[in-house]
Amino acid sequence: MATLSPQPSTFPRSNEEIAARVKAMEAILVEKELISTDAIDYMSSVYEKEVGPQLGAKIVARAWVDPEFKNRLLADATSACQEMGVGGMQGEEMIALENTDSVNNLVVCTLCSCYPWPVLGLPPNWYKYPAYRAKAVRNPREVMAEFGYFPDPSIEIRVWDSSAELRYWVLPQRPEGTEGFTEEQLTELVTRDSLIGVSVPPAAIEA
Repeated sequence: MATLSPQPSTFPRSNEEIAARVKAMEAILVEKELISTDAIDYMSSVYEKEVGPQLGAKIVARAWVDPEFKNRLLADATSACQEMGVGGMQGEEMIALENTDSVNNLVVCTLCSCYPWPVLGLPPNWYKYPAYRAKAVRNPREVMAEFGYFPDPSIEIRVWDSSAELRYWVLPQRPEGTEGFTEEQLTELVTRDSLIGVSVPPAAIEA
């Protein structure tokens, strides 16, 4: 199965601290009757099981095996995703950025944390940190290195700034040696981090 990249050291805060803050905010909202525990449980379930990077992974795998779908995805990501039943709030206008042998794309939101929720689910905590937002623009290769990815110096790194009006995500290259893989097997190779562009599918790193 796909693995998640470790949280970079320059984007601090332990998972325990983040979880404690979330629980405290949740308790306050429930106490003030601004939201119910049932609603919180429902939304958590939706984003864990129905909306998340697994949907983006399925779209990428389809693009890897279906050239016509890939062309539609690159021409109009929003419409192509809707073909697979993926769309909605925070994904009204999306662009898929294709990685190639000569170009790697990296996505950031320099103002806040705009992110294509229908395709990638909720943004990871580090994506929201000022440290990531600043360093991604100034030194994207250093950010990639912190995720264990070291693109060749000859590869151009393009940084794309998402906004509330237009949200970007990355179509990574299909890893070498996967010619006989099924679409389901390819789906398992695609990570959230490769959809943001800070890394690539694990098999590509190991090749």
